[in-house]
Amino acid sequence: MHAPNWKWFIEYTHPSQAHMYGIERYVYGGRTKYQYVEIFDTEFYGRCLVLDGKIQSAEYDEYIYHEILVHPALLLHPDPAKILVVGGGEGAVLREILRHPSVEQITMVDIDREVVELCKKYLGNWHQGAFDNPKVELLHMDARKYLENSKDVYDIIVVDLTEPLDDGPSYLLFTKEFYNIASERLAENGIIVMQAGSFNPHFIECHAAICNTLATTFAINRSFYAFIPSYDTSWGFAIASHKLDPVKLSADEVDKRLAERGIKELKFYDGETHLAVFSIPKDIREAKEREKRIITDNNPLITY
Repeated sequence: MHAPNWKWFIEYTHPSQAHMYGIERYVYGGRTKYQYVEIFDTEFYGRCLVLDGKIQSAEYDEYIYHEILVHPALLLHPDPAKILVVGGGEGAVLREILRHPSVEQITMVDIDREVVELCKKYLGNWHQGAFDNPKVELLHMDARKYLENSKDVYDIIVVDLTEPLDDGPSYLLFTKEFYNIASERLAENGIIVMQAGSFNPHFIECHAAICNTLATTFAINRSFYAFIPSYDTSWGFAIASHKLDPVKLSADEVDKRLAERGIKELKFYDGETHLAVFSIPKDIREAKEREKRIITDNNPLITY
């Protein structure tokens, strides 16, 4: 097939591998205090948000990422009322949390005010006005310092940040020390959930190290995943708690809780999907077992 005369965005996933996206229209490009931001439109995935050269969200499939990040945790909790979102600049995490009628308060802490303002302006299909909901409090500060100084207790903490690489802005929010702080800010049935890196067996060290680190603080921690077309790979997530275990939820129970809460608009997540995303392939299970690293403040995760 003859390729149109696109301008190409190239995302390097490894020094020897990259993905290419044909750009129809370049919407925005600029550097904030913390990262370089690009927003452009593509024929295949619609509008895309890119931070430091990595696609974070694409219009046509962001629902997969955001539904799977939010709903397993909120459905697992019997009555989620008070939620903390760390990161989540697009506002789509807020959108999904607000589907749950029991939610009374959401505190979103994203250090990069400029990214959030750009998302408010250019990514309306993501947030759908969620930033303006009276249940939402939006803070622009270091989330770890916020938790260290806060006395508030949360039912759920959702961590939606870039990967915890040593030169990135967010690795101190994936360390053993941070998880200890987060544990102290969780209620008795509290749950922490996060995006946790690629599920490609060649890149599993990031995901495995996050899970190893969670296990130093939480009695229960589980991997789950979903294929994200715009990432061109399966993406990993991690959920942890002292008491509640998502793999004990049956498909029928998930569907029952969705129905009881009046959540009918989801495109990806339901009971059958729940069973699928927590069923980890053998090669990934074995690769996780081989990886022993724990992320600490003084020992960040360093990849290629």
